[in-house]
Amino acid sequence: MKFYDCATAPSPRRVRMFIAEKNLDVPVVEVDLGSREQHGDAFASLNPHRTVPVLELADGTVLTSSHAICRYLEEVHPRPALMGSNPQERGRIADLDWRIEQEGFLAVGESFRNRAKSFKNNAVPGKHEHAQIPELVDRGRSRASQFMQWLDTQLDDQTFVAGEQFSVADITAFTAIEFAKWIKLEAPAEYVNLHRWYSAVSARDSARL
Repeated sequence: MKFYDCATAPSPRRVRMFIAEKNLDVPVVEVDLGSREQHGDAFASLNPHRTVPVLELADGTVLTSSHAICRYLEEVHPRPALMGSNPQERGRIADLDWRIEQEGFLAVGESFRNRAKSFKNNAVPGKHEHAQIPELVDRGRSRASQFMQWLDTQLDDQTFVAGEQFSVADITAFTAIEFAKWIKLEAPAEYVNLHRWYSAVSARDSARL
């Protein structure tokens, strides 16, 4: 098994944290996105979508999304359970994880990729060129702000995003909050629940990766 990573990118960080929480030792191959290594023939033959993260299994199977990689690792290494321990928990965590990705993580990405000069012709991750849309910079930032407000409310009476147990939903939310720093967006001080949760997650070993 090989994990294709980029230490500076937010999407692979979700998987790095998941792997660390599982206490797994997975060989890592660094992909230099800055030099556009993902568009080279070698990597493109592995993942035609030209994105990271990627997990290559021993039998040659290639998984090319954070969701798929984490799902596979949860199946083969079920403890500690990061996606729920019963059908109800699994459904609830999956629902929250999807919403966090859509309304938080991708909102930040929308703002960042439509503003950064390095993504002038690559406003959408992948092999195809997409021009930046300046109007999406503010829209993404507004969506990310709304996500932070929702997250603070979600954490009002519980330790973690889905309840009292740390889960993949916390990993996605944490990386979204960290990613928001790239657009100079931080949670207001009055979001005390969010800040309490953020401090707790930041103290975990996986958050230092």
